[in-house]
Amino acid sequence: MQNVLEILKERGLLDNVTSGNLNDVLKSPVTVYAGFDPTSESLQVGNFVTIMALCHFQRCGHKVIGLVGTATGMIGDPSGKAGERSLLSIEQIEHNQVGIKENLSRFLDFKHPTAPARVLNNYDWLGQFSFITFLRDVGKHFRMGAMLGKESVRARMDSEGGMSFAEFSYQMLQAYDFLKLYDDHGCTFQIGGSDQWGNITAGTDLIRKLRGVEAYGVTLPLVCDSTGQKFGKSEGNAIYLDHRKTSYYDFYQFFFRTADTDVARFLKIFTFLPLKEISALEEQTKRDPGKREAQKRLAEEVTRLVHGERGLKVAVRASAVLFGEAMDDLKADELLGIFANVPSVELERSKVAEAGVLEVAVASGLCKSKGEARRLVESGGLYVNNRRVDGIGAVVKSADIVDNRVLVLRSGKKTYHLLKIV
Repeated sequence: MQNVLEILKERGLLDNVTSGNLNDVLKSPVTVYAGFDPTSESLQVGNFVTIMALCHFQRCGHKVIGLVGTATGMIGDPSGKAGERSLLSIEQIEHNQVGIKENLSRFLDFKHPTAPARVLNNYDWLGQFSFITFLRDVGKHFRMGAMLGKESVRARMDSEGGMSFAEFSYQMLQAYDFLKLYDDHGCTFQIGGSDQWGNITAGTDLIRKLRGVEAYGVTLPLVCDSTGQKFGKSEGNAIYLDHRKTSYYDFYQFFFRTADTDVARFLKIFTFLPLKEISALEEQTKRDPGKREAQKRLAEEVTRLVHGERGLKVAVRASAVLFGEAMDDLKADELLGIFANVPSVELERSKVAEAGVLEVAVASGLCKSKGEARRLVESGGLYVNNRRVDGIGAVVKSADIVDNRVLVLRSGKKTYHLLKIV
């Protein structure tokens, strides 16, 4: 079997390991897990680093577990955070965990012949503890010196806001998760971001103390772009794996906009393309950066992985629409995503359906007057859903209103107005 550690290293997915003999350990199948706290109803592309690592483990014949941290999500992981998280309601967490399970189900193979994946929920065991029982059975095995020595704890203890007892206890909860997965599923590996080192080693220590066996941890690098910005943040807005929160188009464009200096590295991390093919794309970028072939391939591969062929098709179509191609077969929600950043207005259906195009152009704000609209039509510069308006007497047909909700007007090549029909 392939050595997954070497694959992670070659693809820039390896940060640190808890033991120097992992290459030997991984010559035989192991069970590995990664945790995902449901702080949102969807994972983000930053989480995709961990998901890709899980996929590499499974492709190399290892069993993988995606752990939804419904219980730990009630506390909030302090790792890598400058301040305490806002606590979510139990109802919101329960809602979010459904979305996280759906996200993971797109990538992990549950029908693998020898190493089927699992998705578990840590509330199934942590939710059964009383406070006294947890302190007696778990807490007594932790020493304050070691807990205070964790880097994530020290950083917060030295900050102005400090750290609450609830956050301080988080490492015990995650450590018990590891122990429980070892007991029930023979799990001896945990992977996570570089900020999870303290939590992971708390788990390996607990298993060593209580079970007398060695468990292992592998951390993944915190991926940043060449400007030092944390991957997955776009002008302060997260890029989600759920197309209802980040449209297919915006998801595709996020990767298509990757800088030349980052694209080869991101192809290694976020796709399964062979390294030789990535090297060829890198050389092509150096020879002719204007074609952006590597960025296009990155956007296509990741969008297909996350959203399937249909999501990729919509994203590519959306890109074409903004360059004037037909909008046939696009749905209202897809158009709303594509044109989310253009001027928009709500108009009653009675003022749009079967109304004159000139009047609609004025009502939408695209044109200041009927005279301006008339001149625009006569010059061939007014479009309805990217179809040119042929004459000043044209009307907006009911069939032009997509899903009875959306109409798109365009002036010239690039000036769009979105009409939301109410």
